Amino acid sequence: MDNFSFFPEQASTMAARIDSIYFTLVALSILFATLIAVFLVYFGIRYRRSAKTDRSNILHESMALEFGWSFIPFLMAMGIFGWSAFVYYDINRPPDDALEIYVIGKQWMWQIQHPLGKSEINELHVPINQPVKLIMTSQDVIHSFYIPAFRLKQDVLPGRYTTLWFQATQPGEYHLFCAEYCGTDHSQMIGKVVAMGQQEYERWLSGNVASESMVDAGKRLFNDNGCSSCHLASGTGIGPALEGIFGTEVQLEGGGTALVDEVYLRESILDPQAKVVAGHQPVMPSYQGVISEGGVLQLVAYIKSLSNTQ
Repeated sequence: MDNFSFFPEQASTMAARIDSIYFTLVALSILFATLIAVFLVYFGIRYRRSAKTDRSNILHESMALEFGWSFIPFLMAMGIFGWSAFVYYDINRPPDDALEIYVIGKQWMWQIQHPLGKSEINELHVPINQPVKLIMTSQDVIHSFYIPAFRLKQDVLPGRYTTLWFQATQPGEYHLFCAEYCGTDHSQMIGKVVAMGQQEYERWLSGNVASESMVDAGKRLFNDNGCSSCHLASGTGIGPALEGIFGTEVQLEGGGTALVDEVYLRESILDPQAKVVAGHQPVMPSYQGVISEGGVLQLVAYIKSLSNTQ
């Protein structure tokens, strides 16, 4: 039992905050369950049929009592709700300086791509004390990226991007699971997160690096597929100019606007007729089945690099 613990260690900035909410809810549940049980037993014994107890002057109503057992639990519930809402907001708002890492879930493995080109299978190396933002998608079915020591879990969905961010606080190796049943070998879809110091992480990142970074690979795909002949920097091409477009809102044909983020760029690559930028014709072909999920992520990284908002 030396290596057994009821709870994983707290290894991220969010872990302690989430545990605090959890233990508060458990404590309140135990408190009220105990009070109810004690009073049930006490009144059951005191007012049993054979007990010689004065049952005159029965209390039929009490405004103070009614107000107390309604308002006090209401305040407690709203306090927990407000506290949880702040934590939920922080979990879903990654810092602007977060290190972006791309994740693709497949049956039954995690493929992880670092911006400088290094890739991993079922392992994720991250620096401690630095926010890390994961941009995730699935190549087949729904998966769920779960790190117990960080107290964080996010579904990974086919056909769209989801994000998860964390900041590791302690060096070490931590379990990585898929928390959504995804097929026959779901139980084998496991890995580990390796948190290390900044200098150690940089040494690891510089060793055995792939021949090209995410941005360089995306630029190569961009040119090889003829995208550069339509998306001219001057804005005079068949398609809209992509320089500085990420993070902005564009006007769409037929009215309305769209925020140019990772989800919009992916949709524009695989289903370009869905949201056509105003002033342009729907002539771009779909690259569904032509470019892999990894290739789409590389294209997205390249287009993001063209924006001065990053």
